[in-house]
Amino acid sequence: MCGIFGYIGYRKNAGKILLEGLKSLEYRGYDSWGVLFKKNDGTLYIEKQIGKIGDTTLPMIESSVGIGHTRWATHGGVTKQNSHPHTDCNKKLVLVHNGIVENYAKLKHKLKRKHTFTSETDSEILAHYLEEKIEENDKVQFATIVKNVFGELEGLNAIIVYRPETNEFVAIKNGSPLIFAVGNKESFLTSDSASTLPYTKKVYYLEDNETLYLTKNNYTLFDSSGKEKKLKTFTLTTPQDAGMLGDFPHYMMKEMYEQPKVIKNILLTQKGQIKKATHLIKQAYGTYFIACGTAYYAALAGTYLFSKIAKYHINASVGSEFTYLTDFLTPKSLVVALSQSGETIDIISSLKIVQEKKSKIMALTNVLGSTLYRMSDFQLLLNAGPEKCVLATKSFTAKIAYLYLLAHNLAGTDSVGEKYIKNAIQEIESLLKQKHTIHTLAKKIKKSSHMYVLGRGASYPTALESALKIKEVSYIHAEGFAGGELKHGVMALIEKNTPVIVYHPVDETYEDTLSSAHEVKARGALVIGVSSKPNDVYDVFIPVKNCGDATIIPNVVVAQLLGYYLATELGNDVDKPRNLAKSVTVK
Repeated sequence: MCGIFGYIGYRKNAGKILLEGLKSLEYRGYDSWGVLFKKNDGTLYIEKQIGKIGDTTLPMIESSVGIGHTRWATHGGVTKQNSHPHTDCNKKLVLVHNGIVENYAKLKHKLKRKHTFTSETDSEILAHYLEEKIEENDKVQFATIVKNVFGELEGLNAIIVYRPETNEFVAIKNGSPLIFAVGNKESFLTSDSASTLPYTKKVYYLEDNETLYLTKNNYTLFDSSGKEKKLKTFTLTTPQDAGMLGDFPHYMMKEMYEQPKVIKNILLTQKGQIKKATHLIKQAYGTYFIACGTAYYAALAGTYLFSKIAKYHINASVGSEFTYLTDFLTPKSLVVALSQSGETIDIISSLKIVQEKKSKIMALTNVLGSTLYRMSDFQLLLNAGPEKCVLATKSFTAKIAYLYLLAHNLAGTDSVGEKYIKNAIQEIESLLKQKHTIHTLAKKIKKSSHMYVLGRGASYPTALESALKIKEVSYIHAEGFAGGELKHGVMALIEKNTPVIVYHPVDETYEDTLSSAHEVKARGALVIGVSSKPNDVYDVFIPVKNCGDATIIPNVVVAQLLGYYLATELGNDVDKPRNLAKSVTVK
């Protein structure tokens, strides 16, 4: 949620650089945006807009420094006035902010004089509060004042303050990600290192409460105590063109097609890491999976896989709830955190408590160098490449593949796991080749107001994830249920022609799931069977070959494709659904 992109250097097209930088952050989710850059004559150009950047262009004005922001509304509605950047009364300070200043009302009350407010945001209050502090402490260094004020903030935040008169930047964060990228005679500040790939691969991920002071020709890093610290950059390995759309109509389709390659890469290159991770799990006294959204459904599926395959008990928790479940943690506990971005704020907040408990942390993430990656004692990288679509596809199936292989490694049945993962890869490729059949189904059910997804065992979290994929991109109400819950109230939702997707693998759940299919069919449901075995109860049959317990991987691809085609049929924005953000960095 929200994105920051700042630039200072030798180039003369800062406006264009800022706009392109913000476009690369669009996946994070936003409802308005703004840029500010300093013209060569010393005056400021400010542009703020509601909605998406799209094909917007800015005037061809020579400029070598500026800052931009994409906003996901929290305090104050979606208006131009509430968009960032914000300034003080005299435009001597420019501020962009990610997060929520929880004590904004107290800060506003502490202001000693009248200020001109143009927005309803907590961020602008901070700009005016800084304005007063600088006026009161004209002998104190700019970076020190910003650090001191930041120390007064409650909540998880990232801010960049720009002083146009002197071309000085100060950046500081707590929780919310902030990255400094170093180019050749130019520098960048951003919320995502991938946004700077066209210019440089040398980056530094700011740690909490570190302060970066930046000018055109110099930079200084201060640690949390205010002492100068050596800045060691990290070189990104991501190819510059990894996030390009190519010939695909949408990033979602591109990323669905990348799934076989991603899973194959895990199978071929991560055996050593999987063995090390297995050892950590064996050594732990209590292992816990924590994740949010799609990643949580992967974690929940993992608990079934570990139980059935390895006879191993794992606890799974929603990341935002885990902070209330940490009392039982000990230094012998292992917490496995799953997050595509590695910046999910509810995960990071929980892990701070885990660190206080001195428990071990294992990361399962896609982003090398992310906050989660750096907080962890051991890392498993998805290596899925940039996932630009807000909806998680390849990162979900990559997580499931890792958990499936981990479970088999624990059980000592690696060869069995590898065999079925290979089958799952082939079945994904087969589904993608026959995607037109799912497109036909989407056309048939696109006018539905509700649809439901049923599954048992490991297919239950698959049902949850499938319903999420469908509703977040098509905006059709969809819910996933455990098949056994039908008689406990769910049956009241079934009406004539209500689409019900039934995950029906030929495993220990087969007969019970068949009963569930008959029960909804008797109430008039349109039963969509996903199975390796046809049955008369299905109104629509989508064949998926049996891949053992790895069948949940191609099964969920069915829902990914269905969600995609429902969205395109309904004219929705596939890659950037309304109200959603890829990286949830605000509580």
